[in-house]
Amino acid sequence: MKKLILVRHAKSDWPEETEDFDRPLADKGLEDAMNMSKHLKNNDITIDYLVSSPAARALNTCKIFNQTYQADYSTDEKLYHPSEKNFHSVIYDLNDTHDSVAFFSHNNGISNFANSISEDIFHFPTCGVAGFEVDCESWSEFEGAEKRLIFFYDPDKIK
Repeated sequence: MKKLILVRHAKSDWPEETEDFDRPLADKGLEDAMNMSKHLKNNDITIDYLVSSPAARALNTCKIFNQTYQADYSTDEKLYHPSEKNFHSVIYDLNDTHDSVAFFSHNNGISNFANSISEDIFHFPTCGVAGFEVDCESWSEFEGAEKRLIFFYDPDKIK
């Protein structure tokens, strides 16, 4: 059994003359990311590997989660402006030694992907987190495996 955790980046700012890729986290985003990572850890949700979009707001959200989890992480450009196909590509590249993996990405791609693998229809708020159990032993079996939403957290509802 594998676990896939999808995290939309936390609330960001958009200072003048800043490219989309370089947008920093807002103060609320920094706070939400810390609160959400601690909430997951306090609820015994394990994460043993993290993969982030290289965009600043997603990568900084990932790094804040990593302060709580102390796991290895990497970046993958396919998680910036992602399509469902991009998510599948990143999943198939995962090492099977990782049983619980978190992806840090962006809307609308992350909401679209979550809705494509779940009957539960939802839209991710910033720093929203959805966790899925994936009934497989290898990430290469992801597409045909049964998937079940096991949690969905909104940062404004966990306080």
